[in-house]
Amino acid sequence: MNLSVPLRLLLTLLAALGLAGVAVAGHQEPAGDTAVKADFLPKFPRYVEWPAQARPADGVPYQLCVVGTDPFGDRLDRSAASELIGRHAVTVRRIADSAEAEGCHIAYVHGVTAEDTDRLLAAIGPRAILTVTDTGAGTQRGMIHFARQNGRIRFFIDDAAAAARGLTISSRLLALAIGVRQRRS
Repeated sequence: MNLSVPLRLLLTLLAALGLAGVAVAGHQEPAGDTAVKADFLPKFPRYVEWPAQARPADGVPYQLCVVGTDPFGDRLDRSAASELIGRHAVTVRRIADSAEAEGCHIAYVHGVTAEDTDRLLAAIGPRAILTVTDTGAGTQRGMIHFARQNGRIRFFIDDAAAAARGLTISSRLLALAIGVRQRRS
């Protein structure tokens, strides 16, 4: 069977969702969860379209920013180093505050406390940045929000919030979500 590259990547992502987060009864493995999220994050640009003014120029990498605390360490750097999306690599920047988020295409927002995460996420505001959050990180959710369901890492997508910032999320990624807040017609 001859599959296109995007279809093979989608199937790989589905397989990762199926195998992600193996847990022993009553015991979650946060290190495994973190690794799965680190593997997903650099793949997201493949399934998102940014408005022209926010899109990187040919040969310029997508900027994946970790805003606040970094739960990934070098795992995220290794995952990003293996990604090439069209003519764009994916590079990782770690920033302490949302004020430094200029130039970011994706912002994984993770504060020290739930209130800190909420503040960091709100400070990104209306910029065309794909925001990603995590269960337990705060009351606010990013456009993509990781959650553990049935022993696996899955995600919700807020397509309405993405649309409000000029982002278009591929129907392929929307189909993988366990819940989607639809954009308004």
